[in-house]
Amino acid sequence: MSLDITGLLDAYRAGAARPAEIVEAVYARIEARGTRPVWIHLVSKEEALERARALEEDSAALALPLYGIPFAVKDNIDVAGMQTTAGCPAFAYTPQSTAFAVQRLLDAGAMLIGKTNLDQFATGLVGTRSPYGACSCVFDEDYISGGSSSGSAVAVAAGLVSFALGTDTAGSGRVPAAFNNLVGLKPSRGVVSAAGVVPACRTLDCVSIFALTSADAQAVLQVAGQFDAGDAYGRPQPDGGPASFSTTRFRFGVPAAGALEFFGDGAAARLYEIAIARMVELGGEKVEIDYEPFRATANLLYSGPWVAERLAVLAGFAGTSADEMHPTVRQIITSAGRLSAVDAFAGAYRLAELKRLTETCWAEIDVMLLPTTGTIYTKAAVESEPIQLNTNLGYYTNFVNLLDLAAVAVPAGFRENGLPFGVSLIGPAFSDDALLRLADRFHRAQDLSIGAHLRPVGSTQPIDHPECPEGYVSVAVVGAHLSGQPLNYQLTERNAYLLKTTTTASDYRFYALRNTTPPKPGLVRTPGFAGAGIEVEVWAMPETQFGGFVAAIPPPLSIGTVELCDGSQVKCFLCEPYAVEGSVEITSFGGWRGFRASLAK
Repeated sequence: MSLDITGLLDAYRAGAARPAEIVEAVYARIEARGTRPVWIHLVSKEEALERARALEEDSAALALPLYGIPFAVKDNIDVAGMQTTAGCPAFAYTPQSTAFAVQRLLDAGAMLIGKTNLDQFATGLVGTRSPYGACSCVFDEDYISGGSSSGSAVAVAAGLVSFALGTDTAGSGRVPAAFNNLVGLKPSRGVVSAAGVVPACRTLDCVSIFALTSADAQAVLQVAGQFDAGDAYGRPQPDGGPASFSTTRFRFGVPAAGALEFFGDGAAARLYEIAIARMVELGGEKVEIDYEPFRATANLLYSGPWVAERLAVLAGFAGTSADEMHPTVRQIITSAGRLSAVDAFAGAYRLAELKRLTETCWAEIDVMLLPTTGTIYTKAAVESEPIQLNTNLGYYTNFVNLLDLAAVAVPAGFRENGLPFGVSLIGPAFSDDALLRLADRFHRAQDLSIGAHLRPVGSTQPIDHPECPEGYVSVAVVGAHLSGQPLNYQLTERNAYLLKTTTTASDYRFYALRNTTPPKPGLVRTPGFAGAGIEVEVWAMPETQFGGFVAAIPPPLSIGTVELCDGSQVKCFLCEPYAVEGSVEITSFGGWRGFRASLAK
C-alpha cells in the first residue's frame, strides 16, 4: 500500500485499513531494507503498535487530521526519551521534552516511527557526512541521497513513512527531495517552530517537510505550522494574511541563460527547459531576471560570517571533542574561529544591500522557477571533492533563507539514466500555501510516479484549491477594472490577483453608463429577468487593501454583493438604479469586452 497521507486517510475512513496494519507493514519494509543507514533510532515495534491500537480504540480519534499516519523526524529534532545525536554519537543527549512541531503532529494522530540519519550537525547537502553511514538515492545506490536531511527523504521515498521532518538552512529540505522524487517544503522562516531543534544557523533554520505530494505537505504544514511563542524566532502570519498569487495566471522568474549553471549535466538543462515550457502551459508568463544578487547572497552563507553561527552552538563541544566530528564538518565549523564581530557586521551590511537589490525582482514576478540543483553526484565523486561539490549543490538554494523566502522543491522528470530531476518554486515570505498549490498543479501536469515509483501522482488526491485564501476578499469586476482595461492597475497595485473568470447569475442586466471617464458599465439585478449572465473576473484582494479600494470608487458605482452562476456570492461593482435611466442596455453582449469589441467593428 502507498502511504500518501490523503490516500491512507481515505482507506482508514472507509474501513479498508487500520493503523496497526500499517505499523506492521512499515516495520516489515524496514526489516527488509535494513535499519542503517536511513535510521539512527527506531521506536520499538511494540511501542508503535501500542500507539496504533490506542488510536483505533478512541472513536473520536478518526477525525484527527493525521490519524494513523506514520512519520519520521531528523535526528537533530528532539523527542522526549529518545536520544538526539545530530549525527554525532559523542554529542548525544536525551531530551526531557518533545519539540513543539513534533508534539503538534503527535497530537493530530500521527505515529512516530523513528529518527533519521543526517549530515552531521546538519552541515552539508550531500548525505555522506555521518558515522551512521551514507544514504543513497533511492534510484541508484552509487549516487548521493542529498543532505543534510538524507534519512528523512529516503524514508519517505522508499515508502517507509508517509512524511518526514527535516531541517533546512542551506537547502537541506530541498536537495534530498530533488534526488529522491519528492516534494520538499521549506516553509517561511518561523512558520514551523524550531524549538527543540539543534541549531545549525539559528537565525536561518527552518523545519522542513518531505512528502510524496504537495497535498500531503500542505496537510502536515496545517498541523505543524502553528505559532510557538516559545520559539524566539517564531513568527505568526502577518496581519494582512499570507502572501499569495494566482496559480492559474502568474509571472515566473528564470535566470538569464548566462547565469544558469548545470555543471556539465546536459540532461538537467534539458529537463529545466521542459519545466519552463510546462509552467507557460499552466498559465505562467516567463520573465528573465538578474540572478547575480541571488548568487552573491548564496555565496555569503558559507564564505561569509554565518558559518560562525554553527560554531556558536558547538563551541564547547568543538573545543573539547573536535576529534569526534566528521573531518569535513569539523573543517567547516572550526574555520569560523577566525571570524570577528567586525566580519559579522560587514556580512550583515552586505546582505542588506543584496536584499534591496533582489526586492526589485519581486515587483516583476510572483514566483521564481529554478533548478533545485544543477546536477547530482556519485558518492565516490563527493568523497574525492567534498566541499566544492557540496558548494555546487547550493548554487540555487543557499540564498533562500538569507533573503527570507519560502520554497517548494517538486519533481520535474527523470534523466535518461533513471535519475530524477527537480525544480524549486520560490516566493516571498508567507507565500507557502500559494507555492504548494502551484507545485501541485505542476507536479500533476506530468506523467510521474511518487517517491520510488510507489504509485502515479495522478492517482493521488490534489490540493483543494480555495477560491480565496484567508486574509483576502473576493471582488468581482465587470468593466474598466477587467484585465487589460484602464483601471485594472487599481487591483494589481494593491497586490490583488485573478482567481477566475466566470458569469453572474441569470437575473442581471448590464448598461453602458453615460458621461463616465474612462467609460464604465453598470450592473443591476432585476429579479425575474432570465438572461445568460454577465462576464465577471473574480479577484482576491488583501483585506488590508480593501477599504482603500472601496473609498476610491466614484458614484454612481458602489460595492455590493453579487450572485455568481454557481450560486456563490462575492463582493462586486454594482450600479445605483437611477444611473441607468437613459443609458444603453448592453446585456445582450454578455459583458464589457463583448460590448467594447462591437464598437470596434
